[in-house]
Amino acid sequence: MTRVEQVVAWEALDSRARPTVACRVSLTDGSSARALVPSGASTGSYEAFELRDGDERYDGMGVRRAVEHVNTTLADAVRGLDTAEPDAVDRVLEELDGGHRFERLGGNAVLAVSVAASRAAAAAAGVPLACWLHGPGALPLPMPMVNIISGGAHAGRAIDVQDFLVIPVGAASFAQALEWCARVRDAARRLALAGGHAAAVLVADEGGLGVPLGGNGDALDLLTRAIDAAGLTPGTEVAVAIDVAANQLWTGAGYELAAEDRTLSAAELIDEIAGWVAHHAVVSVEDVLREDDWAGWAAATRRLAGVQVIGDDLFATDPSRLAEGVRRGAANAVLVKVNQNGTLRGARGVLQAAQRAGWATVVSARSGDTEDDWLADLAVGWNAGQIKVGSVHRSERCAKWNRLLELEATEDTVFSNPWREAPR
Repeated sequence: MTRVEQVVAWEALDSRARPTVACRVSLTDGSSARALVPSGASTGSYEAFELRDGDERYDGMGVRRAVEHVNTTLADAVRGLDTAEPDAVDRVLEELDGGHRFERLGGNAVLAVSVAASRAAAAAAGVPLACWLHGPGALPLPMPMVNIISGGAHAGRAIDVQDFLVIPVGAASFAQALEWCARVRDAARRLALAGGHAAAVLVADEGGLGVPLGGNGDALDLLTRAIDAAGLTPGTEVAVAIDVAANQLWTGAGYELAAEDRTLSAAELIDEIAGWVAHHAVVSVEDVLREDDWAGWAAATRRLAGVQVIGDDLFATDPSRLAEGVRRGAANAVLVKVNQNGTLRGARGVLQAAQRAGWATVVSARSGDTEDDWLADLAVGWNAGQIKVGSVHRSERCAKWNRLLELEATEDTVFSNPWREAPR
């Protein structure tokens, strides 16, 4: 009674008004569920292939071909499969394309079916997706990592570094954690306006403040002052995270900090980041160097001992790249973006492999996202420990936060705080 009966896809819009793939999977018991997939702006070379039409519609960004693949090839392949077996659909999807990057059918097409099928199975079981994925026991709510100040590809390069975020390390519940982050963001906006930055009333792709501050150190100073202005203690109650997105800074000859008119070598960029860590309450840094500099990443991880060093573009939620990182000691945490991989099964495998290695895991949204909230359930059901979906502005961001607040209010949950015992 939980077999796939119908699969229907259509073209929807993400938060940047770009088309994305939406899909509904219906089961023989009458249960059904939909899924809309996200899309990134700051993308790595090793991500699953995103199939776009390349014609005149939406400047070539249409996804009608991907939708057609769902409605024909993928629908035919999964019809009749029993979704009560969690990986049955994903295995068929992976085998059907034949390539781990889904270059034939499109990772965006495959992921839409993968997510919708799992949600439909949870609906048939009469439980939230988080419960269906997690199984018995209290649901572990993740620590939020919330964007406050944006730069890079998310804010027209107002500053060089892509994201300056906060982690409410001293919070006792998810609701308190989110409230603290909202207070810091509001304080940052007020301080920026008082400093003459009228652009602080605008928002970047992920809801952060897209303020042209001139330098990355200035952004850290503003963020630290905002934590204090919010009535919170930097480092003890609210700590700082940085997403350097170094791929976006790499010119082939060095890392260009255009706003500061400087170009740095890998060693110099590591020194720069170490200085930020030394002078601010920074506990996490992401994408410190470009995606193929394995030796540099290992050196950065050693230099930043005691700090969470997250690989995003470096790993692209790919199991072989993660294994190489673990072998080399390049990073100590992985960002899990499901659309980088293409299926829930594949992304979950990367997350679990990282955890077996003793690494931290962060489930992440993309800069082009939708109002769909399934990512929140994944972070809980997979016991990721941390989640990063953007700021507390823009509804496609708040949809995930609101889903986590709902789970905290309606289910048996425990708030995961990987920072509680960690040195800060």
